Formats: sequence, structure tokens, C-alpha cells
Amino acid sequence: MSYIRGYDPDTLREIVDLRECQERLDEIGPQRSLPALLERVWLLKVLGRLDEALVISEQSVRVARMAGTRKDLLRARILHATVLQARGALPAAMQELTTCAEEAEGAEWSGIAAFALQHRGKVSYDAGDYDEARTDFKRALFLRQDAGAADEQLESTLLAIDAADRRRSRTSVAS
Repeated sequence: MSYIRGYDPDTLREIVDLRECQERLDEIGPQRSLPALLERVWLLKVLGRLDEALVISEQSVRVARMAGTRKDLLRARILHATVLQARGALPAAMQELTTCAEEAEGAEWSGIAAFALQHRGKVSYDAGDYDEARTDFKRALFLRQDAGAADEQLESTLLAIDAADRRRSRTSVAS
């Protein structure tokens, strides 16, 4: 079940039903499986509980490193980077997402590479680098199409490209 109802067209943040997310977080409780940890990280992040999200994301990376696959570890690292981004640690998030995108593309895991690039684009967007954001969003779109991604994923990427274009045009008009 997806808790995402859409994306804010200006911030690109997920729009969620906070009550549903809190209920799901309560439901998961202290489960320690990797899928449960990753879901908890995301829920804590969208609920704005960033300190808790950081602790659990670090735990999920350790669990993935010890007991998961390379793909699991990349997903955990990407999610950890999104928490860093939400906390304002943009350079650290950018570095982690770049490493993850390169590793995923090298392994020809289009879906994971697209996930990393989409989020790296959001970091650039937050930093005000709309050209770089657009480049990452366009690459993510191509990779998602290549991977046969769901329409919702393609739509979120198209929304991000549009937002970067709007911001680029505002910035160039203001210059």
C-alpha cells in the first residue's frame, strides 16, 4: 500500500496522510527485519521525526551490510541519504547518492540507479542547482522507462522535471 498521495509541486516532498503513516508506524513497532526497518525510516522521515529516522536508517544500513544483498544495501544507503537531505546535510547526501547511482548503473540495476538519481536530483533542487537537478531527473526518467517502472514513478519524475524547469526559468528571469 502506498501512503503517498502526491508530491508538493514546489518542494517535491511527498504528500502523505500523517494519521495513516503514524498508524502504520505503530503497526510495525520494533520489528527488526530489513523491510520493516526501511519502512520505519521512510515513515519517520515523512512524519518529520528526523533524529529517529537517522538512527534507524543507520541501523538499516548495518543490517543490509551484514545480512542483505548488494541491492538491499544500496536501497538502505539511498534511504539513509534521503534522511541526510531532510536534515539539511546536502553535501553528505549528494556524495552518498552519487556513489549509489554509480554502483547501481555499473551493475545495470536501472530501477535502483533511477531511485538514486531521482533523489540526487532532489538534493540539487534543494541546493538551488536546478540545471543539475533537471539532468538527474531526466536520467532517472530514462532509466525508469528502461526498467518498465510503474506510471506513478514516471509521473513523479515528470513532475520533478517540470518543477526544475519552472525554478530554472524563475532564476533566469531574476538574473
